[in-house]
Amino acid sequence: MDAGTRSRPMTAEERKVILASSAGTIFEWYDFYLYGSLAAIIGAQFFTPFPEATRNVFALLAFAAGFIVRPFGALVFGALGDLVGRKYTFLMTILIMGLSTFIVGLLPNYYSWGVAAPIILIALRMLQGLALGGEYGGAAVYVAEHAPQNQRGYYTSFIQTTATLGLLLSLIVILLVQGYVNGAYPDQPVLDAAGVAVMDANGNAVMQKAFNAWGWRIPFLGSILLLAISLYIRLQMNESPAFKKMKEEGSQSKAPLREAFGNWRNGKIALIALLGLTAGQAVVWYSGQFYALFFVQNVIRVDSFSANVFVAWSLILGTYGFIFFGRLSDRIGRKPIILGGCLIAAITYFPVFGLLTKTANPALHAAQQNQVVVTADPNDCSFQFNPTGTAKFTSSCDIAKAALSRLSVNSETVDGPAGQPATISVNGVVVATSYDAARLTGEDLATAKKAFDTGMNDALRTAGYPLVASENTTVAKANHFFDIFTGQKITIVLILTYLIVLVTMVYGPIAAMLVELYPTRIRYSGLSLPYHIGNGWFGGLLPATAFAISAQSGNIYAGLWYAIVVALMTVVIGALFVPGGTHKKDIFAD
Repeated sequence: MDAGTRSRPMTAEERKVILASSAGTIFEWYDFYLYGSLAAIIGAQFFTPFPEATRNVFALLAFAAGFIVRPFGALVFGALGDLVGRKYTFLMTILIMGLSTFIVGLLPNYYSWGVAAPIILIALRMLQGLALGGEYGGAAVYVAEHAPQNQRGYYTSFIQTTATLGLLLSLIVILLVQGYVNGAYPDQPVLDAAGVAVMDANGNAVMQKAFNAWGWRIPFLGSILLLAISLYIRLQMNESPAFKKMKEEGSQSKAPLREAFGNWRNGKIALIALLGLTAGQAVVWYSGQFYALFFVQNVIRVDSFSANVFVAWSLILGTYGFIFFGRLSDRIGRKPIILGGCLIAAITYFPVFGLLTKTANPALHAAQQNQVVVTADPNDCSFQFNPTGTAKFTSSCDIAKAALSRLSVNSETVDGPAGQPATISVNGVVVATSYDAARLTGEDLATAKKAFDTGMNDALRTAGYPLVASENTTVAKANHFFDIFTGQKITIVLILTYLIVLVTMVYGPIAAMLVELYPTRIRYSGLSLPYHIGNGWFGGLLPATAFAISAQSGNIYAGLWYAIVVALMTVVIGALFVPGGTHKKDIFAD
């Protein structure tokens, strides 16, 4: 098929097929992102034995588990897509994704099933990741092979919107369910393994919102309806014309994985695509969407409902950027837009996230100007977040740093005398000496912990830290979805929208760019692996890695260095090795 033929306008049937493909992909992303949107709540349900800061990291790592296995899904389903076709691979991935999500909604929590609950949760997340590993490459290839040659970036950009629209759909469903459940049902006591209410230090039952207790399951269970719709949509689709043409000519690859990655000629394309395109695209994407949401909720202490409202509005305002930059890439090329987005992100992340804190929680931002110093024996301090969960962090230094991190306190650590317990100094006021939890038990441990918590909290309150949400009148709060029309809230939405625009720059043209790097016979396999290693490993691990770096360093912004360094690496490698002018390529000619 020549270039002129491929430049014709799309037929109504082709538009219908691409719309159906995009809609099904939105539903699949919705399933995958439900967990990310509810990570903090799910962490409290399934990682209960750990302290709050550690629990948050484990919850994010469970989220990342789905990303870690995505490259393996890319290999399995990429090969199937090149061997048996795009359509039937779609059906398999959506079925695995939908059923895994539904089962998460049924899964008992840690108090009911003990350690089996988080293990099963992570297994379900891995199944979701495998399915998603086969989904994206197929969707990108399927749409690109239907699109007119001179509009490939424009049409594939609709596939690029599906991830953000899936996140937006998940946020809207969560907001609706959360508002209804918390309004219609009273707060629930937190129960221990024996079904007994957990009590606080004053003998009162620890309470939680009804949505946090059980309402979070409803969006997961409701996904079974989306699964039925998605299966129906996928069954109506036709096979890709490029795949049918290749099959008719008998030019299919008999071993697409070996051909795509088993020789340096094709293997180097995957390596360049990974380091020069998808790694940087991934960290910008996940910083702008998932880490931004986690940062607003868990670091600068905006309540989850309000945070979801602000992020949802930013997605609504920014999503057209995918289409804009996809169309622009058809005229000026993919490479300059993707690398430009990475560079702008690397330059602006620190001031933008700082402005976000100052705007959303002014009291916290003001308090962070105080000098807080942890003095500790360096041998007493360790990197506190262990993905395997095997390490116990009980030293006085670890306890002090974890406590400050939990309260979003910026601090620095200086070396203290060997063998001496850690101390915290707030504006020169030294808090009662921290304690070593490994050497204390029973009442001695409880007494030491209470003394430390009281001393630290009193010092931080004196310095202006808003430790109790109800006492912080400066923090942004949305009472309903349309409650954003104040200067503070509009500014928050605009800051988050800026981060989404950067996401659209790097992500809008990436599908067309990857499709153009590979011939038809190995296209599904070839582009899927670098995409999912980039997004699954570099991107999927970003929230947990960034939070852990921030907690360990004592600076809430330090985790941004991960995204900045990876983005700058991509700018350099991409500028040197990624080919330009691919937007002019005829993908039917190979």
